[in-house]
Amino acid sequence: MVSGMDTRETAKPIIAKRVPRRHQPKGMRILHDDRDIIVVEKPAGLLTVGTDRIKEETAYYRLTDYVRKGNAKSRDRVFVVHRLDRDVSGVLVFAKTPYAKKALQDGWDKAEKKYLAVVHGVPAAPSGIIESYLTESKIHHVESTEDARRGKWSRTAYCVMKSTAAYSLLEIDLLTGRKHQIRVHLAEARHPIVGDKKYGEDAGAESRLALHAKTLVIVHPRSGERMVFDTEMPEHFGIVMARRAAPKKEPARSRLTGKVSEDRGDRPKAKKRPKPKPKGKGKAKPRKAAMPGPKREPDRPDGERGKRLPGQKRKRS
Repeated sequence: MVSGMDTRETAKPIIAKRVPRRHQPKGMRILHDDRDIIVVEKPAGLLTVGTDRIKEETAYYRLTDYVRKGNAKSRDRVFVVHRLDRDVSGVLVFAKTPYAKKALQDGWDKAEKKYLAVVHGVPAAPSGIIESYLTESKIHHVESTEDARRGKWSRTAYCVMKSTAAYSLLEIDLLTGRKHQIRVHLAEARHPIVGDKKYGEDAGAESRLALHAKTLVIVHPRSGERMVFDTEMPEHFGIVMARRAAPKKEPARSRLTGKVSEDRGDRPKAKKRPKPKPKGKGKAKPRKAAMPGPKREPDRPDGERGKRLPGQKRKRS
């Protein structure tokens, strides 16, 4: 039982609403809905809350519209309890009252949060705990530090569930909830999460981040009941585990035919030809003036050479 709770309210049973599929909020599946909390499965690619540029394409906006039933004048709303990264899918809980929000956040350290992740390579130990102080830079990049004054103590437990030559499927127990904690710890352990463009090496090679918030265990803010919300592993994770190696970047296609050139990488690069200059444009180069040569006398008989012709001026010495 949560301290400070009205006992008259706790005597009432918690009844979850069964929401038909056609009434589900866009892109999300409702796992539980009562007068205090609403629990959903968030898809990858959807923000939890808005930013300066994105307001409507968020879980918060869609659920607020859902509880208001399309009535903009309604005072019903949801309250943010925790967040999932945009590229992370899984269980996400919102409160419906300020009291429920405060009760959930006060007991958040005791909540159980389990994730699934597909990582590159195979960890040397089948299970273990990664620990470090995490700090965030001015450019919002999180990394470990040895300075306890700069970072926050973070602990991530993992267990290898399945592995292949190229990948491993991990079950992760989030012992502390720092920003990008799982992604940073696994990347620094040289086993980055598949599809992590920020801390890994999969820039453009994967369609999504292979990290999923699978299970969330909380205490209900009104009844004190322990509630477990569990989801299935995303289908994409199984596809990744079935691969033998990491996918290569898509080769360039011809703009004319759209076909991929198989031996394009073996061909030498063609030299670029200089573009012909358009006619009639630009300044014309000045022509050089011809040097005047010696004047030649017209042909005359030998006896007449040297004499002046009619109309010819006499040369001055």
